[in-house]
Amino acid sequence: MFKTIGGVPIQPVHRASCHCGAVRLEVELPDGVVDPRRCDCSLCRRKGTIVASVPLGRLRVVAGQEQLRLYQFNTMTARHWFCGTCGIHTHHQRRSDPNEYGLNVACLEGINPFNLGEVPTSDGVNHPSDRRQA
Repeated sequence: MFKTIGGVPIQPVHRASCHCGAVRLEVELPDGVVDPRRCDCSLCRRKGTIVASVPLGRLRVVAGQEQLRLYQFNTMTARHWFCGTCGIHTHHQRRSDPNEYGLNVACLEGINPFNLGEVPTSDGVNHPSDRRQA
């Protein structure tokens, strides 16, 4: 858990946005950035994004809802949102826990995700939701 990143305090309600600013979010982060990680699935591997877990009710789109584009693939469970203008991935509803968003940490105002240091990678290639039930 990170209450500051690179000396920048994580606000209890922190602002986030895409690159062009068309999509703006408010994110409740009372415990700071929780469980930051990368994923090695085919999409995340290409995005290179570090995400943090946020319960669904703690992330609000405050501007640019009409700019958000949805991308889904494979099991069509996860819902990946990105700005239709600049293309930046802002957040996704996770397939491993559909009650949470994966927030792109780089979208947090004033935060440089490279200041997180070593970030673990989760195994998205062998995702449990892809395994067949016996």
